[in-house]
Amino acid sequence: MTRNISTVTNNKHLLSLKALYLKYHLTDLSIDRIIEMAWEDRTPFEAIEYQFGLTEAEVIQLMKHELQLRNWQKWRARVQGRKTKHQALRGAEVTRFRCSRQRQVTRNRISKR
Repeated sequence: MTRNISTVTNNKHLLSLKALYLKYHLTDLSIDRIIEMAWEDRTPFEAIEYQFGLTEAEVIQLMKHELQLRNWQKWRARVQGRKTKHQALRGAEVTRFRCSRQRQVTRNRISKR
């Protein structure tokens, strides 16, 4: 684990976040991939849970900590109620995870084409 979590205070939220990092052995690379998958419209939370073990609530908590407040608010507004982010709500016709025209997300920044 390469994230600096040694500066965590007695705040309950931060302690649970530290436990999250330790429980799933999250590295910078895996955190970047989770953030990328969370931003993708066609990747359901179940795929993130299958690959990394994080539940939807844990992904939301991770995103809130890793993103700037404004970006987190945009992401929450985008995924709330979105059928493609929940496998049970998607139609059978949706078989891909990502649009071919979607930009890459690395180190919490969207790259330009």
